[in-house]
Amino acid sequence: MTPHFSLDELTHTDHRKLDNTPNAQELANLQRLAEFLETVKTALGGKPVMINSAFRSKAVNDAVGSKDTSQHRQGLACDFRVPGMVPDAVVRTIIAANLPFDQIIREFDAWTHISIADKPRGQRLIIDKLGTRLFV
Repeated sequence: MTPHFSLDELTHTDHRKLDNTPNAQELANLQRLAEFLETVKTALGGKPVMINSAFRSKAVNDAVGSKDTSQHRQGLACDFRVPGMVPDAVVRTIIAANLPFDQIIREFDAWTHISIADKPRGQRLIIDKLGTRLFV
């Protein structure tokens, strides 16, 4: 898809018996997401961006207990880690780079969620055992 993000990487699932094949619109969204992730990688100084989860078919999304409204379902969201950086630093760096994200979420202080949209909201959140709140 792009120099640093492959379709296999963006559709990988540990639920191997479940089909996780995107349709044409989801594939187009994944292309946009991959291109956006290239800007994220640049903002992070070229560090590796390790994808935990991006596109999720309905079956995969249900298996991980996520809502049908998740942007992962459309191929517009990605959860990732950056070796050598804590999620708080990842989020702060991306915010400082003024990238046009829809949502950025520091999740359980273990990974970062980022999503894109035609009209990005720039929403900044933390989700952890205390619940959901604004990232400040």
